[in-house]
Amino acid sequence: MSVEIKTISQRYIFNNYVNCYLVKIDGGYILIDTGTPNKCKLIEKEIESAGCRPGNLKLIILTHGDLDHAGNAAYFRKRFAAKIAMHPDDVGMVEYGDMFFSRKNPNFMVKAIANLFFSLKETDRFVPDLHVEDGYDFSEFGFEAKALHLPGHTRGSVEIFTSDGNLFCGDLLGNITKPTRFSLIDDSAAANASIEKLKSLKISMVYPGHGKPFPMSSLTE
Repeated sequence: MSVEIKTISQRYIFNNYVNCYLVKIDGGYILIDTGTPNKCKLIEKEIESAGCRPGNLKLIILTHGDLDHAGNAAYFRKRFAAKIAMHPDDVGMVEYGDMFFSRKNPNFMVKAIANLFFSLKETDRFVPDLHVEDGYDFSEFGFEAKALHLPGHTRGSVEIFTSDGNLFCGDLLGNITKPTRFSLIDDSAAANASIEKLKSLKISMVYPGHGKPFPMSSLTE
């Protein structure tokens, strides 16, 4: 299976950019992550310019529940009549707007500040339509890919591995200055174990949540 991948990148904070990916498949599209609410119209324009319309967006897949990845999921679900899929361990993040719901015990002050500026507003909160566990097969949506539950950034982080070797890795890996483990990790041991699991797979290209896509062979740790 060969698919067409459109990277939609938006400025998040300072010079930090976050990506979502529109994947063109036979008969429609798959959206992986949704960006931040303050960039909603920009992302919507990019989605529509690629030919995606209400009725042919087959599924919205969230790699995890952070604001910069799940922020527009509720809006795009309504706008494009598409279901939302994510791992159940991160559901509390998007249902209650608490970005630390599926993370270890954070510093109280850090949590308070982060949730003040980086939490989902009530109007952007939602309950996903589909729970995606490890090994979930997306072929019923016309997408030849499987979900890999690889925690580390959050407890419910999933990566999407396509049959032709592409990996949408969320925030487990990044490529801001070079391809490596992403800097913001909640559980270092879990993240390292997740990366070790990836090494056993035949991955060609990696599509990170932050930074440019890169070949797996260039990954440094």
